[in-house]
Amino acid sequence: MADFIAGALGGACGVMVGYPLDTVKVRIQTQRNYNGIWHCIYSTYKVERLSGFFKGMSVPISTVSVSSSIVFGMYRNCLYNLCKLKYGTTKVKPSKFDIFLSGYAAGAAQALVSSPADMAKVRLQTQTKAHSSISCSLVARPKYSGPIHCLMTIVKEEGFLGLYRGLCALMFRDCHSFATYFLSYAVLREWFVPEEPNVVGVLLAGGFAGVVAWSIATPMDVIKSRLQVDGVTQRKYRGIIHCVTKSVQQEGVQVLFKGLSLNCLRAFPVNMVVFLTYEAILKQLKPFVV
Repeated sequence: MADFIAGALGGACGVMVGYPLDTVKVRIQTQRNYNGIWHCIYSTYKVERLSGFFKGMSVPISTVSVSSSIVFGMYRNCLYNLCKLKYGTTKVKPSKFDIFLSGYAAGAAQALVSSPADMAKVRLQTQTKAHSSISCSLVARPKYSGPIHCLMTIVKEEGFLGLYRGLCALMFRDCHSFATYFLSYAVLREWFVPEEPNVVGVLLAGGFAGVVAWSIATPMDVIKSRLQVDGVTQRKYRGIIHCVTKSVQQEGVQVLFKGLSLNCLRAFPVNMVVFLTYEAILKQLKPFVV
Protein backbone atom coordinates (compact mmCIF):
# COMPACT_ATOMS: atom_id res chain seq x y z
CA MET A 1 0.00 0.00 0.00
CA ALA A 2 2.87 2.36 0.78
CA ASP A 3 4.18 2.07 -2.78
CA PHE A 4 0.75 2.94 -4.21
CA ILE A 5 0.52 6.08 -2.05
CA ALA A 6 4.10 7.18 -2.65
CA GLY A 7 3.77 6.56 -6.39
CA ALA A 8 0.57 8.62 -6.55
CA LEU A 9 2.10 11.64 -4.85
CA GLY A 10 5.34 11.39 -6.82
CA GLY A 11 3.52 11.23 -10.13
CA ALA A 12 1.31 14.23 -9.30
CA CYS A 13 4.36 16.34 -8.44
CA GLY A 14 6.05 15.26 -11.68
CA VAL A 15 3.09 16.34 -13.82
CA MET A 16 3.07 19.84 -12.36
CA VAL A 17 6.77 20.25 -13.12
CA GLY A 18 6.77 18.97 -16.70
CA TYR A 19 3.34 19.76 -18.17
CA PRO A 20 4.19 22.92 -20.18
CA LEU A 21 6.99 21.14 -22.04
CA ASP A 22 4.69 18.15 -22.56
CA THR A 23 2.23 20.41 -24.40
CA VAL A 24 5.00 21.70 -26.65
CA LYS A 25 6.16 18.14 -27.29
CA VAL A 26 2.70 16.92 -28.31
CA ARG A 27 2.18 19.86 -30.68
CA ILE A 28 5.54 19.35 -32.37
CA GLN A 29 4.82 15.64 -32.83
CA THR A 30 1.32 16.04 -34.26
CA GLN A 31 1.33 19.38 -36.12
CA ARG A 32 3.55 20.34 -39.03
CA ASN A 33 3.28 24.14 -38.72
CA TYR A 34 6.14 24.51 -36.23
CA ASN A 35 9.80 24.88 -37.22
CA GLY A 36 11.11 23.69 -33.89
CA ILE A 37 10.81 23.89 -30.11
CA TRP A 38 11.28 27.63 -29.75
CA HIS A 39 8.94 28.41 -32.65
CA CYS A 40 6.27 26.26 -31.01
CA ILE A 41 6.78 27.95 -27.64
CA TYR A 42 6.69 31.43 -29.22
CA SER A 43 3.60 30.65 -31.33
CA THR A 44 1.73 29.10 -28.41
CA TYR A 45 2.45 32.06 -26.14
CA LYS A 46 1.65 34.63 -28.85
CA VAL A 47 -1.77 33.14 -29.60
CA GLU A 48 -2.80 31.62 -26.26
CA ARG A 49 -0.55 33.18 -23.64
CA LEU A 50 0.55 31.07 -20.64
CA SER A 51 -2.78 29.23 -20.42
CA GLY A 52 -2.00 27.54 -23.74
CA PHE A 53 0.81 25.54 -22.13
CA PHE A 54 -1.52 24.09 -19.50
CA LYS A 55 -4.35 22.91 -21.76
CA GLY A 56 -5.83 19.65 -20.56
CA MET A 57 -3.76 19.67 -17.37
CA SER A 58 -6.79 18.87 -15.23
CA VAL A 59 -6.95 15.46 -16.95
CA PRO A 60 -3.48 14.20 -15.94
CA ILE A 61 -3.60 15.94 -12.55
CA SER A 62 -6.86 14.17 -11.75
CA THR A 63 -5.78 10.80 -13.12
CA VAL A 64 -2.01 10.73 -12.68
CA SER A 65 -2.36 9.80 -9.02
CA VAL A 66 -4.20 6.67 -10.11
CA SER A 67 -1.90 5.75 -13.00
CA SER A 68 1.33 6.54 -11.16
CA SER A 69 0.04 4.68 -8.12
CA ILE A 70 -0.63 1.67 -10.35
CA VAL A 71 2.83 1.87 -11.93
CA PHE A 72 4.80 1.96 -8.68
CA GLY A 73 2.43 -0.34 -6.81
CA MET A 74 2.33 -2.91 -9.63
CA TYR A 75 6.09 -2.74 -10.07
CA ARG A 76 6.82 -3.33 -6.38
CA ASN A 77 4.21 -6.09 -6.01
CA CYS A 78 5.36 -7.87 -9.18
CA LEU A 79 8.96 -7.70 -7.99
CA TYR A 80 7.94 -8.99 -4.54
CA ASN A 81 6.01 -11.96 -5.93
CA LEU A 82 8.61 -12.72 -8.59
CA CYS A 83 11.36 -12.94 -5.98
CA LYS A 84 9.15 -15.07 -3.76
CA LEU A 85 8.41 -17.42 -6.66
CA LYS A 86 11.99 -17.69 -7.95
CA TYR A 87 14.00 -17.59 -4.76
CA GLY A 88 11.49 -18.64 -2.12
CA THR A 89 12.08 -15.40 -0.19
CA THR A 90 11.70 -11.66 -0.69
CA LYS A 91 14.85 -10.84 1.27
CA VAL A 92 17.20 -11.44 -1.66
CA LYS A 93 18.40 -8.79 -4.05
CA PRO A 94 16.35 -9.03 -7.30
CA SER A 95 18.20 -9.58 -10.57
CA LYS A 96 18.19 -6.97 -13.33
CA PHE A 97 15.90 -9.23 -15.36
CA ASP A 98 13.44 -9.39 -12.43
CA ILE A 99 13.38 -5.59 -12.33
CA PHE A 100 12.92 -5.38 -16.11
CA LEU A 101 9.98 -7.82 -16.12
CA SER A 102 8.29 -6.05 -13.20
CA GLY A 103 8.66 -2.69 -14.93
CA TYR A 104 7.24 -4.19 -18.13
CA ALA A 105 4.14 -5.42 -16.28
CA ALA A 106 3.74 -2.04 -14.57
CA GLY A 107 3.83 -0.28 -17.96
CA ALA A 108 1.15 -2.57 -19.39
CA ALA A 109 -1.18 -1.99 -16.42
CA GLN A 110 -0.65 1.77 -16.55
CA ALA A 111 -1.41 1.97 -20.29
CA LEU A 112 -4.75 0.16 -19.90
CA VAL A 113 -5.89 2.53 -17.18
CA SER A 114 -4.56 5.82 -18.56
CA SER A 115 -5.48 5.53 -22.25
CA PRO A 116 -8.78 7.54 -22.14
CA ALA A 117 -7.22 10.32 -20.04
CA ASP A 118 -4.17 10.43 -22.30
CA MET A 119 -6.46 10.66 -25.33
CA ALA A 120 -8.31 13.68 -23.86
CA LYS A 121 -5.02 15.31 -22.86
CA VAL A 122 -3.56 15.04 -26.37
CA ARG A 123 -6.76 16.22 -28.07
CA LEU A 124 -6.95 19.28 -25.81
CA GLN A 125 -3.23 20.04 -26.15
CA THR A 126 -3.43 20.07 -29.95
CA GLN A 127 -6.53 22.26 -29.97
CA THR A 128 -5.50 25.89 -30.46
CA LYS A 129 -7.56 28.85 -29.37
CA ALA A 130 -6.71 32.54 -29.58
CA HIS A 131 -6.19 34.54 -26.39
CA SER A 132 -8.92 37.05 -25.55
CA SER A 133 -6.61 39.96 -26.44
CA ILE A 134 -6.60 38.76 -30.06
CA SER A 135 -9.56 39.29 -32.33
CA CYS A 136 -11.56 36.08 -32.45
CA SER A 137 -13.71 36.97 -35.42
CA LEU A 138 -11.69 34.73 -37.70
CA VAL A 139 -10.90 32.04 -35.13
CA ALA A 140 -13.02 28.89 -35.16
CA ARG A 141 -14.71 27.89 -31.93
CA PRO A 142 -12.79 25.05 -30.24
CA LYS A 143 -14.32 21.61 -30.66
CA TYR A 144 -13.77 20.56 -27.04
CA SER A 145 -14.71 22.78 -24.11
CA GLY A 146 -12.94 20.67 -21.50
CA PRO A 147 -11.78 17.16 -20.53
CA ILE A 148 -15.23 15.69 -19.80
CA HIS A 149 -16.75 17.25 -22.91
CA CYS A 150 -13.80 15.92 -24.93
CA LEU A 151 -14.31 12.36 -23.68
CA MET A 152 -18.07 12.51 -24.24
CA THR A 153 -17.60 13.88 -27.77
CA ILE A 154 -15.14 11.12 -28.63
CA VAL A 155 -17.58 8.44 -27.44
CA LYS A 156 -20.42 10.08 -29.38
CA GLU A 157 -18.50 10.50 -32.65
CA GLU A 158 -16.07 7.57 -32.57
CA GLY A 159 -17.70 5.09 -30.20
CA PHE A 160 -16.46 3.86 -26.82
CA LEU A 161 -13.42 2.24 -28.42
CA GLY A 162 -12.45 5.68 -29.69
CA LEU A 163 -11.20 6.38 -26.16
CA TYR A 164 -8.62 3.66 -26.73
CA ARG A 165 -7.38 4.83 -30.11
CA GLY A 166 -3.61 4.40 -30.12
CA LEU A 167 -3.74 1.93 -27.20
CA CYS A 168 -1.41 -0.56 -28.91
CA ALA A 169 1.14 2.18 -29.52
CA LEU A 170 0.71 3.34 -25.93
CA MET A 171 1.28 -0.23 -24.71
CA PHE A 172 4.43 -0.58 -26.83
CA ARG A 173 5.66 2.77 -25.50
CA ASP A 174 4.91 2.21 -21.83
CA CYS A 175 5.92 -1.44 -21.49
CA HIS A 176 9.40 -0.90 -22.90
CA SER A 177 9.93 2.53 -21.37
CA PHE A 178 8.86 1.56 -17.83
CA ALA A 179 10.93 -1.62 -17.96
CA THR A 180 13.93 0.54 -18.94
CA TYR A 181 12.89 3.23 -16.45
CA PHE A 182 12.95 1.04 -13.35
CA LEU A 183 16.00 -0.93 -14.47
CA SER A 184 18.07 2.18 -15.19
CA TYR A 185 16.95 3.77 -11.89
CA ALA A 186 17.97 0.67 -9.95
CA VAL A 187 21.39 0.54 -11.62
CA LEU A 188 22.04 4.28 -11.37
CA ARG A 189 20.87 4.40 -7.77
CA GLU A 190 23.49 1.78 -6.88
CA TRP A 191 26.14 3.91 -8.58
CA PHE A 192 25.13 7.23 -7.04
CA VAL A 193 23.90 5.87 -3.68
CA PRO A 194 26.10 2.85 -2.84
CA GLU A 195 25.10 2.78 0.81
CA GLU A 196 22.65 5.08 2.59
CA PRO A 197 20.21 6.99 0.33
CA ASN A 198 20.93 10.69 -0.12
CA VAL A 199 18.98 13.42 -1.87
CA VAL A 200 21.57 14.18 -4.57
CA GLY A 201 21.97 10.52 -5.50
CA VAL A 202 18.22 9.94 -5.77
CA LEU A 203 17.78 13.13 -7.82
CA LEU A 204 20.51 12.16 -10.28
CA ALA A 205 19.37 8.54 -10.60
CA GLY A 206 15.76 9.58 -11.13
CA GLY A 207 16.64 12.28 -13.64
CA PHE A 208 18.89 10.09 -15.78
CA ALA A 209 16.45 7.16 -15.57
CA GLY A 210 13.76 9.42 -17.03
CA VAL A 211 16.04 10.51 -19.87
CA VAL A 212 16.95 6.90 -20.76
CA ALA A 213 13.31 5.79 -20.65
CA TRP A 214 12.12 8.62 -22.91
CA SER A 215 14.92 7.96 -25.36
CA ILE A 216 13.43 4.49 -25.79
CA ALA A 217 9.82 5.71 -25.75
CA THR A 218 9.90 8.69 -28.14
CA PRO A 219 9.41 6.90 -31.51
CA MET A 220 6.28 5.11 -30.32
CA ASP A 221 5.19 8.23 -28.46
CA VAL A 222 5.09 10.08 -31.80
CA ILE A 223 2.96 7.36 -33.37
CA LYS A 224 0.69 7.18 -30.32
CA SER A 225 0.03 10.92 -30.38
CA ARG A 226 -0.70 10.91 -34.11
CA LEU A 227 -3.15 8.03 -33.80
CA GLN A 228 -4.92 9.78 -30.93
CA VAL A 229 -5.28 13.05 -32.83
CA ASP A 230 -6.38 11.15 -35.95
CA GLY A 231 -10.15 11.13 -36.10
CA VAL A 232 -10.74 14.72 -35.01
CA THR A 233 -11.57 15.52 -38.64
CA GLN A 234 -10.68 13.02 -41.37
CA ARG A 235 -9.03 9.67 -40.61
CA LYS A 236 -5.53 9.34 -42.12
CA TYR A 237 -4.13 6.22 -40.47
CA ARG A 238 -5.42 2.65 -40.46
CA GLY A 239 -3.20 1.53 -37.60
CA ILE A 240 0.32 1.55 -36.12
CA ILE A 241 2.14 0.14 -39.17
CA HIS A 242 0.30 2.43 -41.60
CA CYS A 243 0.97 5.44 -39.36
CA VAL A 244 4.69 4.61 -39.14
CA THR A 245 5.13 4.01 -42.89
CA LYS A 246 3.07 7.04 -43.97
CA SER A 247 4.78 9.36 -41.48
CA VAL A 248 8.25 8.18 -42.55
CA GLN A 249 7.38 8.45 -46.26
CA GLN A 250 6.12 12.01 -45.88
CA GLU A 251 8.60 13.40 -43.34
CA GLY A 252 11.55 11.03 -43.29
CA VAL A 253 12.75 8.69 -40.54
CA GLN A 254 13.56 11.69 -38.34
CA VAL A 255 9.84 12.12 -37.74
CA LEU A 256 10.03 9.22 -35.25
CA PHE A 257 12.34 11.30 -33.11
CA LYS A 258 10.29 14.50 -33.08
CA GLY A 259 10.33 15.91 -29.59
CA LEU A 260 13.21 13.66 -28.44
CA SER A 261 15.33 16.55 -27.15
CA LEU A 262 12.26 18.07 -25.52
CA ASN A 263 11.29 14.74 -23.94
CA CYS A 264 14.78 14.36 -22.47
CA LEU A 265 14.84 17.99 -21.30
CA ARG A 266 11.48 17.53 -19.60
CA ALA A 267 12.23 14.03 -18.27
CA PHE A 268 15.22 15.01 -16.17
CA PRO A 269 13.57 17.48 -13.73
CA VAL A 270 10.23 15.64 -13.77
CA ASN A 271 11.71 12.30 -12.75
CA MET A 272 14.06 13.90 -10.26
CA VAL A 273 10.93 15.16 -8.50
CA VAL A 274 9.00 11.89 -8.98
CA PHE A 275 11.62 9.65 -7.41
CA LEU A 276 12.60 12.12 -4.68
CA THR A 277 8.94 12.41 -3.63
CA TYR A 278 8.44 8.65 -3.95
CA GLU A 279 11.47 7.80 -1.80
CA ALA A 280 10.62 10.48 0.78
CA ILE A 281 6.98 9.39 1.17
CA LEU A 282 8.00 5.73 1.28
CA LYS A 283 10.45 6.51 4.08
CA GLN A 284 7.75 8.31 6.07
CA LEU A 285 5.23 5.51 5.60
CA LYS A 286 7.64 2.67 6.35
CA PRO A 287 7.08 2.69 10.15
CA PHE A 288 3.34 2.27 9.60
CA VAL A 289 3.65 -0.65 7.17
CA VAL A 290 3.74 -4.09 8.69
